[in-house]
Amino acid sequence: MYGAIIAFQDYTPGQGITGSPWVGLKHFVDFFTSEDFKRLMQNTLRISAASLVFGFPAPIILALLINEVKNKSFKKVTQTITYLPHFISLVVVCGMIKTFVSSEGIISQFIALIGHTEPKNYLQDSNAFLPIYLLSNIWAGMGWESIIYISALTTVEAQLYEAARIDGAGKWKQLLNVTLPGIAPTIVTMFILKIGNIMGVGYEKIILLYNPLIYDKSDVISSYVYRLGFTGQQWSYTTAIGLFNSAVNLVFLIVANTLSKKLNETSLW
Repeated sequence: MYGAIIAFQDYTPGQGITGSPWVGLKHFVDFFTSEDFKRLMQNTLRISAASLVFGFPAPIILALLINEVKNKSFKKVTQTITYLPHFISLVVVCGMIKTFVSSEGIISQFIALIGHTEPKNYLQDSNAFLPIYLLSNIWAGMGWESIIYISALTTVEAQLYEAARIDGAGKWKQLLNVTLPGIAPTIVTMFILKIGNIMGVGYEKIILLYNPLIYDKSDVISSYVYRLGFTGQQWSYTTAIGLFNSAVNLVFLIVANTLSKKLNETSLW
């Protein structure tokens, strides 16, 4: 955390942290008033919100489906298959995505076939970036993230299901009145953690997929910091942006935790 001081300095490696001149909030003001601020905030929040709305429920649904499988062998095979994408290198995953959505790729060719249009490279279409990013994220992380929910499902007492069946509850009623309430604390805890990372869209996958043609919809705060920090050597400016990003995440985390504690008595602290 000591290194965050350079956000308030005009830092240069030669002068070091102790010797660099102090500039106060200059870099924060420069970022807030820059032409990139609105675009970066919109892109970051849009991708985070879409990931929360569509990505967060995906592992829960998968865990509920796997929990209903009675054949143990089939269940193990299914779980293994859904876990595998998590262990594939992100570079390999992004390489596959680029190949599949290129103008000669299988996905582009299929879309062109059913839409009777010419195939195109979808990573050169800024409007296509979010669906590509979101669907590939769900595919790669859904199985791995479902582990915690599958574990939570094992703690739901079998007697509750028996009592529900005696009362005439079918599968749907059991799901709503037994299963979901049983894993609700886990779901709420994970949701709070997701909210606390609302601005934390990682730069790794972004920089492996984006290009200057789609900066308007794909460039987020973390990729902007990476690009300016490592290629532009604007250390103080990018540190200020990163510090602002972390502060916003902290506020979201505290607000989400406080609201959860008041509404359902489940919280991180």
